Amino acid sequence: MIKNKVYLDTYILQQDMRVRLPKSVLSNLQIEKGKTYFDIYLDSDNKSLIFKVHEDGNER
Repeated sequence: MIKNKVYLDTYILQQDMRVRLPKSVLSNLQIEKGKTYFDIYLDSDNKSLIFKVHEDGNER
């Protein structure tokens, strides 16, 4: 389990499969809307998704 978890908010999965991120993500991470990429991991044991800021210059 992740030790440094911070609860931000709860959102519904949109019909087109989008997930909205809370605005507080902007103030807690150094990211920019429309520019930052995330690596997405599945932890199937805990039924969790993990969004990690992509480190490679924010390029795919």
